[in-house]
Amino acid sequence: MTYKVFVDGQEGTTGLQINEYLAQRSDVTVLKIDADKRKDLAERKRLINESDVTFLCLPDDAAKESVSLVDNPNTCVIDASTAHRINPAWTFGLPELAPDQRAKIRASKRIANPGCHASAFILALRPLVAAGLLPAATQIAANSITGYSGGGKSMIADYQKASESPTQLKAPRAYGLTLAHKHLPEMQAYTGLTVAPIFQPIVGPFYKGLAVTAYIHPQQFTRKATPADVQKIIADYYAGEPFIRVLPVDLDATTDGGFFNVEANNDTNRVDIAVFGNDERMLLIARLDNLGKGASGAAVQAMNVHLGVEESLGLV
Repeated sequence: MTYKVFVDGQEGTTGLQINEYLAQRSDVTVLKIDADKRKDLAERKRLINESDVTFLCLPDDAAKESVSLVDNPNTCVIDASTAHRINPAWTFGLPELAPDQRAKIRASKRIANPGCHASAFILALRPLVAAGLLPAATQIAANSITGYSGGGKSMIADYQKASESPTQLKAPRAYGLTLAHKHLPEMQAYTGLTVAPIFQPIVGPFYKGLAVTAYIHPQQFTRKATPADVQKIIADYYAGEPFIRVLPVDLDATTDGGFFNVEANNDTNRVDIAVFGNDERMLLIARLDNLGKGASGAAVQAMNVHLGVEESLGLV
């Protein structure tokens, strides 16, 4: 069977990469919009309703507008914006979230693609909350370092003008300093936490790659647990997951001489989760490609689940 797919917002970073994934597929026909009609509501509506799946790679308000154009009950919309991620009428597009999440994605016609930072944070913390080890009322402190591609076309252009770049672009830059990052609501909602984390991201002078680090005091746990115990809980939760690797509690095996490589999962749809520390303090680190599992790869994975085809089709 061949599926018709439309990417609304095909010229953005996420839209371009989704098209790259789809170009390799023999089971997909990509519906294209002429460049001069990208803002033509009638043409966008026609293509959206002709499609089996439409990806929305748009700012929040534009994504909401596109949803309002849907009148074909068989069209599945996968929204990469933040507009619908905690909307109860939409399904969160993270298949690994819970044992029944794939069934929800399969049945849904409205799927909200997770944010990049949020995906890493949720995947690292949710098993501990689900196991009752980490109380739901715990306020977690976390940061994330990410490549500049997450900032979209304008930030990419700034960084790629290497010879003209101001000095500050050659070093990591902390942002989100108001502690009100747009991913906080989904971070709280889908970990099972009742309190939003204290979360502060950093953009680095590299193209892509992301690692979220969460800081844990074992005194916060409901029972005594070592790093090995925590690792086992996470490993058991994701047993059999094709895109998640839970790394051993072994500094030599999981780092490059003590340095954690943020870019190790680039060009894949994989997430690595590592536990570091000791009986007094611990770190959970989850890394992924912010353009892959953090954006376009996750969207294609959700499409695969929804359509009932091989989940890893077209993904690495």
